[in-house]
Amino acid sequence: MNLAYPTTLFYGSPVVTRSNIFFNPTRNFQPFNSSYNSSSISAILTKEQQNESNHNKVKEAHEDFAFDFKSYMVDKANSVNQALNEAVPVKEPVQIHESMRYSLLAGGKRVRPVLCLAACELVGGDISTAMPSACAVEMIHTMSLMHDDLPCMDNDEFRRGKPTNHMVYGEQVAILGGDALLAYAFEHIATCTKGVSSGRVLRAIGELAKCIGSEGLVAGQVVDVCSEGVDVGLDRLEFIHLHKTAALLEGSVVLGAIMGGGSDIEIERLRKFARSIGLLFQVVDDILDVTKSSEELGKTAGKDLMSDKTTYPKLLGIEKSREFAEKLNKEAQEQLLEFDPRKAAPLIALANYIANRQN
Repeated sequence: MNLAYPTTLFYGSPVVTRSNIFFNPTRNFQPFNSSYNSSSISAILTKEQQNESNHNKVKEAHEDFAFDFKSYMVDKANSVNQALNEAVPVKEPVQIHESMRYSLLAGGKRVRPVLCLAACELVGGDISTAMPSACAVEMIHTMSLMHDDLPCMDNDEFRRGKPTNHMVYGEQVAILGGDALLAYAFEHIATCTKGVSSGRVLRAIGELAKCIGSEGLVAGQVVDVCSEGVDVGLDRLEFIHLHKTAALLEGSVVLGAIMGGGSDIEIERLRKFARSIGLLFQVVDDILDVTKSSEELGKTAGKDLMSDKTTYPKLLGIEKSREFAEKLNKEAQEQLLEFDPRKAAPLIALANYIANRQN
């Protein structure tokens, strides 16, 4: 695969990069070409009208009943926090388990595990069957943050309003603590999942492994690291974030659907939903990095700007980045049209939360 111009994601259907959707400041703007015929213009307008119609259907389907998103998030996050606390007790060697718990229980929005639980319920499953998977994706997410913060990576000293793991326990323990969380995530799914066939458990483990390995999260990380100090276009930037950020969000949703007994068609719809909100998450993250303070974010603000890192605002500008975020949110929600609106309400609300979050 040409990393500069990727055409497929690590699994699933081909990825269509969106670098042609918005004005690219590295290219000359081309004025309207009068050679376009009326039928091609009509087709474009028809597609835009269809997209708007689909978005309106999503809104109408979810506006006829009230959904208390805040209460839902608090309830699910509390359940996840309790499960995480029980999953990783303090035991020998004490230092490594304290390091694991320090970052794992440091707070956070728990978006990934809640997505996992919501997807499970959407396809008719009970959240108890998906809770081990929800905990596993949060363990892996925490590992990625512990390693990201290291001096050899992003060199951050501040995470979720607290000193980063290596600032408290040292670099060696922080690395090993992250490694331990990564390994334990798979053990936790394999040994703690109840009421699910062994075939589905095995499928979920394989899915999670692929979305974080050398064709998933790690792929995004390494291309990101190797892109420092060089010009990065929209194609490569999208590759980085589809893998570095979106992959684990996608895995979270897909694992929930698998554990909930979803059909292959339902799983693929939810995969597309998650892929869009995964990229959405990063676009919003890039915007917040240049529009919010460190106190508001709970982490160091403006680091991308200071390190001259390529971001969506850098390539598109703030307003075009916001338009891109809005488009991704619409695309995500269109994937939920075929589901029961009441059961889909948490995922709709989560997509809107990701799009509108302030930290």
